[in-house]
Amino acid sequence: MRARKQANLEVLERAAQDGYIRLKYLDESGFDSWSPVSYSWSLIGTQKRQEQTAKRSRRLSILALWEPGREMSYGLVVGSVNSARYIRFMDWQATRAQRLFQRTGIVTVIVQDNASIHTSKAVRDKLPSWQAQGLEFFQLPPYCSEMNPIETEWHQLKTHEIRGAMFEDTYDLAMGVIAALNRRGTQAEYILKRFNFVTHRQANPKFLTT
Repeated sequence: MRARKQANLEVLERAAQDGYIRLKYLDESGFDSWSPVSYSWSLIGTQKRQEQTAKRSRRLSILALWEPGREMSYGLVVGSVNSARYIRFMDWQATRAQRLFQRTGIVTVIVQDNASIHTSKAVRDKLPSWQAQGLEFFQLPPYCSEMNPIETEWHQLKTHEIRGAMFEDTYDLAMGVIAALNRRGTQAEYILKRFNFVTHRQANPKFLTT
């Protein structure tokens, strides 16, 4: 099954390179107010130390779709991403996919794993309407995260952009993650679009404070 899925994914990737489809990679990750301490140095005879906040804030989760070299669409939530939030995010993506399909005839294909929030009954009930809008899905085999290149973006963010950072509260953490994503997007030359789970639409970047 793994080999067949890998071969099918390679076909999709070639089709995307040739402009026949839009291929996006989906995954979730999380961020903490106390980031892992990075490698560094200290003066001889002194002990390396890093100040921590008095209280650890709640974990921040990200749901994102990455199209290498073009775009990352993402949403941030305090706590966990559940099926209801996944559906709201996909409704947004389905609307965008529909506009692309109507304009060009190109369908959008999302590569994702088999996490329960991606395969719940509520999600399965939505599939026909999403597919009618030009949004298709490709499920990765179990325990094959290395087949999803968005994992490299999580590594870059956590290892290079926010490693060793301490955030006072959840708001500061969110602003830090947004700033880190913007820096990474500039470095890797892709644009970012942020989804607001409260308004159920794309956030206006001019309202950001960082």
